[in-house]
Amino acid sequence: MLWPDLESAAARSSVPGLQFPSAPRDRIAVASYPFREVIAGAHEPGASTISKMDLKNFIVFVKSKFNVNKIEPWSEHFRSLDREYLNDLHSAVEKAGGAIVNIAVDGEHSPFALDKAEREKAVSFSKQWIDVAVSVGSPSVRTNMPPAKDAKPDLDRAADSLLRVAEYGAEKNILVNLENDNALSEDPFFIVSVIARVNSPWLHANPDFANTLATGNTEYAYKGIAAMFNHAYSICHVKAMEADEKGQLAYVDLARTFGILKNSNYRGYCSMEFDSPGDAYKGTTDLIAKTLQYLS
Repeated sequence: MLWPDLESAAARSSVPGLQFPSAPRDRIAVASYPFREVIAGAHEPGASTISKMDLKNFIVFVKSKFNVNKIEPWSEHFRSLDREYLNDLHSAVEKAGGAIVNIAVDGEHSPFALDKAEREKAVSFSKQWIDVAVSVGSPSVRTNMPPAKDAKPDLDRAADSLLRVAEYGAEKNILVNLENDNALSEDPFFIVSVIARVNSPWLHANPDFANTLATGNTEYAYKGIAAMFNHAYSICHVKAMEADEKGQLAYVDLARTFGILKNSNYRGYCSMEFDSPGDAYKGTTDLIAKTLQYLS
């Protein structure tokens, strides 16, 4: 047995005590991911970043463009993880009167891989980003579960890995979230099963409005989003549409999805993540307007 005492281990953890605003606009954040064409990436050559925005300037951009003072940075947009860069980012956000509400973290190592060394890399990667969250003042991270090269999604191994990540998050007072992103390895019901098995107040769901819809199974997707919201606490990703592998758009029934959000008594943040063909500025502006409408 990989995890003989999950329940008692989780019970030893403290409980997160995040306080969320109630005003609709104050619950809105803007993700940096939709602006990856204009924000310098961590793996881009230095010359290509000259004309691009540094993540440290994203909060000022968001406040001026969208009248929103909360952001959700993507891990790829951190140009460095050294202490000076992270301190500068934290200071820039504070100086602008803003806040980081979550970090969307994407790694390449699978927490349910058959190879133990691969699982160890996945755990270490998530722990590294929990430390980053502490440094920049983010209350949470969204870590990921990419497909394993040597195994199908495995509940026991995933739960064992994520328990260790959640316990580390508890030590650092950082919440850990899982998103229904990759259709193969991050199915919403698999995520819910992992969360239920780990049974830690420090591991929750990050419901994405559209990712599962892109698989083409509409009713399954809405049942999945409802299951995710029943385990959500601090962050969700708002989208109006998502393209599938063939480029066909799947459209979100926003009234239905926000109804699911409200029925679940979700009180956390709503991060705008426009991820469709078209203008990210206009798309984000439209998402904010619709979110204000449905949260009011």
